[in-house]
Amino acid sequence: MKSKDLQQLVLSKHESGDSIAKIFRDLNGAISYDTVKRWCNMIEKTGAIRLSAPPGPPRIIRTKQMIEKVKNRLKRKKKVSSRILAHELSVSRTSVRRILRDDLQYHAYKMRVVPLLKDEHKGKRKRFSNWIRTYFKKETTMKILFSDDKMFDIDGVYNSQNDRIWAVNRQEADKAGGRKQKRKFSDKIMVWLGVCSKGVSPLVILGIESMNHERYIKNVLPVALKYEKEMFGNDWIF
Repeated sequence: MKSKDLQQLVLSKHESGDSIAKIFRDLNGAISYDTVKRWCNMIEKTGAIRLSAPPGPPRIIRTKQMIEKVKNRLKRKKKVSSRILAHELSVSRTSVRRILRDDLQYHAYKMRVVPLLKDEHKGKRKRFSNWIRTYFKKETTMKILFSDDKMFDIDGVYNSQNDRIWAVNRQEADKAGGRKQKRKFSDKIMVWLGVCSKGVSPLVILGIESMNHERYIKNVLPVALKYEKEMFGNDWIF
């Protein structure tokens, strides 16, 4: 929300009889309590909010034209680093980051890995969800057992973004456990798990072989059947 909109909102709420504390709470931290108090005092004295021009020289880098350039550049290609953007526009990286964060209210989001779905798959999922909403009551959906299977690497996993080692140099970091050793062709195991409204099913470890209908019927279905009967008796969905 822009400053003019905030001023108009504070003015209307003050004229409606709201207290300074209530106005501050309703704005949810958009401006500080002292700013709300100062604006309310202006309204009581002059009937409006009149702010003086900000101190200091006028902007020469973060101008409206530069902000628009950054915005148009991102429209053409979203995936670009602030360093490359600063080089292309011949401005400092700090100025680019301030334009992105403060002026455009942009945030850097990491790419997510999602299933590769065709339009046919999306249509089927949408029809299935609409069918569930139409013909299933809420009590019925609580008796559904959802399940999934996944192949795990026995070397373990790590988060390259969050698993950090604080040290003075790379050598000290390696000594403190800063390396994750991983084999090129490590062994893997298949794991199955079910979940419902009442909890999680027992874990089924299927070994290194891939899943097929025979292994599913032999190893997975008996576990799912036993668990669902313990939770819901004979009235359940899988």
